[in-house]
Amino acid sequence: MSDTVPVTVVDGDGETTIAVERGRTLRDALLERDFAVYGTVSQYANCGGRGLCATCTVEVDPAPEPSHWHDAAAVRFGYPRLSCCLAVEEPMRVRLLDKHVWGQVLPRPE
Repeated sequence: MSDTVPVTVVDGDGETTIAVERGRTLRDALLERDFAVYGTVSQYANCGGRGLCATCTVEVDPAPEPSHWHDAAAVRFGYPRLSCCLAVEEPMRVRLLDKHVWGQVLPRPE
């Protein structure tokens, strides 16, 4: 059994395959390679990967069985999964999602 697992990351129209250490948290592996798992605000204000803020969401295929309460709810209701709650054990395809902050006020054009 290999110590690394291939993870294909889909970011917009681009696709990159990375080797991730088996058992590593998906969030950490993505951040180490400069993939954006957070939005413009949540990149500064997040829970640090403890599964509390629900801002590091990704789409995963095949989706592993949930091991965290939020991921169990995500599976049940069809929401994206939290990358901080996913341990990379098998090859997977991960789609990064555009993040929007609800209620974000944009500057008015002059």
